[in-house]
Amino acid sequence: MKVKIFDESHEQDLEDDINIFLEECETVIDIKLQTAIEIVGEEQIYCFTAMIIYE
Repeated sequence: MKVKIFDESHEQDLEDDINIFLEECETVIDIKLQTAIEIVGEEQIYCFTAMIIYE
């Protein structure tokens, strides 16, 4: 069993990274997704992460 972690600031970038990885991966056991947001002044900073457990 192995783990691959992805971290992007835009959800489309995360989706693209995951889709590219899944094209090469044979057996996916689970995918965990998480979104975090931080507010700095008037700016919102997003962090989209995924952990793929695979063989």
